Amino acid sequence: MGPEGPEDFEQLAIKRLNEGRVKEGLKLMLRAAKGYEDEGKTSDAARLYKYLGYVLLKNTGAIGKARPSLLKSAYLYLDLIDEEISRPEVDIDALDEYCFNVLEIFATLEERETLVKYAEEFAAIYEDLGNSYQENADIEMAIRAYESAYRYYLLVENIEGYRRIAEILITLYGQIAEARLEKNDPRGAAEAFYRLAYFILAIFGYDLHFMEMMDTAAKNFEKASKVAYSNGDLDGTTSCLVKAQYAYLLAKNFNRAKLIGLNTARMLYQVVTSYRSRGEEEKAALKLVELTETLMGIGKINEAMETYRSALESRSDLMFRVRVRLAALKRHAALKGSKEVMDRIEAIEYYLNRRNYTKALELAENAMASDELIEILEKIHETEGVY
Repeated sequence: MGPEGPEDFEQLAIKRLNEGRVKEGLKLMLRAAKGYEDEGKTSDAARLYKYLGYVLLKNTGAIGKARPSLLKSAYLYLDLIDEEISRPEVDIDALDEYCFNVLEIFATLEERETLVKYAEEFAAIYEDLGNSYQENADIEMAIRAYESAYRYYLLVENIEGYRRIAEILITLYGQIAEARLEKNDPRGAAEAFYRLAYFILAIFGYDLHFMEMMDTAAKNFEKASKVAYSNGDLDGTTSCLVKAQYAYLLAKNFNRAKLIGLNTARMLYQVVTSYRSRGEEEKAALKLVELTETLMGIGKINEAMETYRSALESRSDLMFRVRVRLAALKRHAALKGSKEVMDRIEAIEYYLNRRNYTKALELAENAMASDELIEILEKIHETEGVY
């Protein structure tokens, strides 16, 4: 029995590519992509044309060879975007994926003008979506849409656009923070204040306004840690304390950040020991990453790397890699008072929060490639076994 449908051709194509039979694999992949297209499975077709383009690019090093497949993929993703935004209820996750793929393809093809054109269009789509959600009092979804609009305006350096959206987001996050404080939810309020601070940064830079808001976030994370502790939740306590430590750090309240870091480190050693004694290695690994973050926040880089190595022995995870780099970047941003580094951190956290760990890691690697951070990055690479 030979292959019958595009699914069969796709599986066979991957098998041939893995066997090193590239030419045969690519022919089968193209056949699978065309098959998906004929069946109206546009998302699968777009995915395979993109994959085909990147395999060609990797094997030939020539953008020209990959261009037809990548363009085909981009235009199929644009069809999917049109289809998605015409639905009564838009799937934001799907829309995010389609838009991201289009921009990634035009960035790969080095077509800056086209990339700017579509980024502007996507920003406008998300801004309209945000307005609609806001009119329907769906603040959480409005924020998600506006944050995507902000990201695309920022990408094309549309200052008027991203400042306008930043002002809207400051208002919305302020409403959420107040509502959560009224509900006696300090952790929820702290998260809102933390995000609000980033959009204050976009307008005012790394100044007193930003630092005061980060300080407010830190105090609420600290308050949330006390609530968790009173409920016997050491896991929640330590998670809130690590966030408090970094919020204080970004607020340039270095003494408070260090004090919290030292206390949290002691507590985390106990939590890790407790999880390991029960054989809960996955949970122990997560707490070891928190301990790594805590130690990095107080400048104990070598100890942090030992802890990080221990975490990776239990579980290797892209999310861990992103978080460790973020910890280094946040400390660096705080010490320098740098808006530029904070803008990079905001972009990394945007993709981290949307679980796009590959993109978040790529941005984090690029952000750490400066002379001032290269030594720490090399230590991270060594710990991860990358030479």
